Amino acid sequence: MKVVLLESLGISAKVLDGFAKRLEEKGHEFTAYERSTDEAVLIERAKEAEVIMIANMPLSGNVIRSCPKLKFIDVAFTGVDHVDLSAARECGVAVSNASGYSNESVAELVICMMLSLLRNVKQVEERCRTGGTKDGLVGRQLQDKTVGIVGMGAIGTRVARLCGAFGCRVLSYSRTRRPQNEKIADYVSLNELLERSDIVTLHCPLTEDTRHLIDAEKIGKMKEGAILINAARGPVVDYEALAEALRAGKLGGAGVDVFETEPPVPADHVMLHTPNTIVTPHIAFASEESMVLRAQIVFDSLEQWMEGNQINVIL
Repeated sequence: MKVVLLESLGISAKVLDGFAKRLEEKGHEFTAYERSTDEAVLIERAKEAEVIMIANMPLSGNVIRSCPKLKFIDVAFTGVDHVDLSAARECGVAVSNASGYSNESVAELVICMMLSLLRNVKQVEERCRTGGTKDGLVGRQLQDKTVGIVGMGAIGTRVARLCGAFGCRVLSYSRTRRPQNEKIADYVSLNELLERSDIVTLHCPLTEDTRHLIDAEKIGKMKEGAILINAARGPVVDYEALAEALRAGKLGGAGVDVFETEPPVPADHVMLHTPNTIVTPHIAFASEESMVLRAQIVFDSLEQWMEGNQINVIL
């Protein structure tokens, strides 16, 4: 079987070679390429593939339809909104993701953003580097804050547990209500969550229902001085509305790891020019440990699919 990896998995060549060797010992052909945004290049590389592996690069319907032998798309990522699932379904191509690899990595960055925004870390570091003091920038503790989590899947649940360890009250709004999570968070409506939370953190998938879920109206329901963190998907938030709320002082800060497109982020993006904002170029999922775990999951998914036992099923 011909397996084509169309972009780096963020692991060392030695680790990748180990996974490739396992496939080759079973008679499969494995080829890895550096990422390209040129559809013609992608088609040329993948046209004979029976399996395509990608991480978070877009995989269009045009590429999928141009690979007549394609049977399986193995996505080394949790979200799959960058894959044309309608084209995959049309062509009878199975799709799996790598759910679970970044739970700890994302959750830890979210806690990092909460603490940094509450303690004004960016501002006081600049003060320190320029001979200043803490005057006017004394921050707040995370303990005893009310944290609202939108989306209580695996990542949201981990964030809830970490916030609980800090002594926070945790509220949750989620399409799926899991009884075991009622011990660590109170399920409420989205409006109640926004109205009561000192910090709101987003961990929901991007769907037509969640696109601009947090818009001007929803931001208007948030507490004065509240913090919003988005480590889910960029379009879940109306960033123009968020920027206006930050400039007007309605919100006290924001942490943004995801944008409407993958980084590099355009220099004129509104969130690069707002006060009390931490921006990172989609790094929440990426740690040394999570990258190795991701590779393990994605190659395990491939082997399971080859044996007729597809796991982490999307299609």
